Amino acid sequence: MTAPTGTPVVHAAIANLQRLTDLFRERRAALADEAGLTEQQWEVLERVATDHFMPSLFARDRESSMAAVSRLVRQLLEKRLVSVSVSPDDGRQRRYVLTPRGRRTLATLQASRQRAIEAIWTAIDPGALAAFARVSDELIRRIEAYADR
Repeated sequence: MTAPTGTPVVHAAIANLQRLTDLFRERRAALADEAGLTEQQWEVLERVATDHFMPSLFARDRESSMAAVSRLVRQLLEKRLVSVSVSPDDGRQRRYVLTPRGRRTLATLQASRQRAIEAIWTAIDPGALAAFARVSDELIRRIEAYADR
């Protein structure tokens, strides 16, 4: 049985989802700040670690401007977390890699994130987590379908 649109449980679920979203955003910002980064810098750092970072594709994927992405890359270069060189395969392209300092910073961020996951998520009943994953998948599917109308 589904709950009617105006029921208190629907509104409570929406409020909880919004608060959860806000908390995730706040926590990610705090983790980045602990490492001396912004969330956007952290995201670029993670992408550079994949060995296939292209600023133009990153900008497109994030619906951001190339100028904004260039600024982020420049900030990471200044922090000596990333280095850039001419691609050995194509002199028109740049190759971005993490420096040793960048790898340490990313490892620290990943370890902090893993500690938070273990402290928060692992104590929750696995069945409840599975139910949450199913419900959230369904919500994502429904919101995407509604937005496509």
